Amino acid sequence: MDQEVVQALFSAFIVVATMLLVGFPVHEALHAWTAMKLGDNTARFMGRVTLDPRVHFDQTGGLILAGTAVLNALGIFGLLFGYAKPTPVNPMNMRHGRRGHALVAFAGPASNLVIAVIVAIPMRWARGNADAVDFILDNPLGGLFWEVGWLLLTLNVLLFIFNLIPIPPLDGWAVLKGIVPSSFARQLEDLEIQYASVIPMLFFGVLLVIWIGGGGLLGDVIYGIVRFLLGI
Repeated sequence: MDQEVVQALFSAFIVVATMLLVGFPVHEALHAWTAMKLGDNTARFMGRVTLDPRVHFDQTGGLILAGTAVLNALGIFGLLFGYAKPTPVNPMNMRHGRRGHALVAFAGPASNLVIAVIVAIPMRWARGNADAVDFILDNPLGGLFWEVGWLLLTLNVLLFIFNLIPIPPLDGWAVLKGIVPSSFARQLEDLEIQYASVIPMLFFGVLLVIWIGGGGLLGDVIYGIVRFLLGI
């Protein structure tokens, strides 16, 4: 097997492990913690206010992450995707009603943006340091550092943007209902109930469009944010 392919697969393994052990647990734990602070203990009673990755692990979401990471490493598909076990919340228990629920929903994607910024800081410094650039270009470890950083950065920006798309069951749907007027929020809730049977098809339809289009507009937004964070 080609050495570059081996390195790409190893990078993919590191990214998958990092997201399963850190990225996804932080995302879901922040949902749970924010809900608890706003008065809803549903997730706390189920043991979800924790960074223990075993509690948040979802087999299907983990397999999808591993699969897209391998496809990315082989140059077949350009975007990584995966998810953890959804955090259960009860908006009826939260202070501030719909706006409280919107804050809980936004907390998860916000954690991915924070992780992306943390990853981008050393990468941005490396771009502006001649010795670091030489290390990245001439040393396999340097190349591995950059590749892993790029994948982690891209994946967390993807999760931030994708989760804020305003369709159920994504976080963006709850955020949307929390920021629009009450009358419109009720209409959205009625639509959610009325078309509950087609929502899964809508969700997977969006995924299919992203898959077939190789990212399209979503990819442009993601890589635009990545380039901004890296100062490119």
